[in-house]
Amino acid sequence: METQPTDLWPFDPDRPEPPVSPGAVDWAGVEVAEPDLARAVRARFEVTKHHVLATLRADGAPRVSGTEVIFHGGVLALGSMLGAVKALDLLRDGRFALHSNPGDGSMEGGDAKVSGRAVELGGTLAAAIEAELPEGVPEPFHLFRLDVTQVVLSEVDHERECMVIRSWWPGRGLVTVER
Repeated sequence: METQPTDLWPFDPDRPEPPVSPGAVDWAGVEVAEPDLARAVRARFEVTKHHVLATLRADGAPRVSGTEVIFHGGVLALGSMLGAVKALDLLRDGRFALHSNPGDGSMEGGDAKVSGRAVELGGTLAAAIEAELPEGVPEPFHLFRLDVTQVVLSEVDHERECMVIRSWWPGRGLVTVER
């Protein structure tokens, strides 16, 4: 059964926010658990505007789409045009992977990835995020909070001539691998 576009827009400030997905944390949880990693990953997502989002189609095949992300008050979020295929994918199955734009290709600052479950927002948080969006954003739209189950930052250590991969999961913690 195909999910229909939401009727949450404009956002109802009286609608309660959905709880964070089981086994996940909001972005504030990442910042508390691993502040240095959270800061570096956020910097990678803020240095450029466009990133790559992977979702699951109805048949289970992957779909990649361009997207922008928003950091607001301890929440990582993304928007989508109402009824866009990536939004319909996320409404049907919230699992996602998000890859930062590599920028100029130098890998300066690392290569950041976040995965987890997307949850559509309404209520006061959605209204607050909407108020901060630049003018000209097409309306109506979907707004999703990205509940985090993994954060990865891969960086080249030029001095030691190796790759350093830092991966973090809620409840498991940080694992660093060098290759």
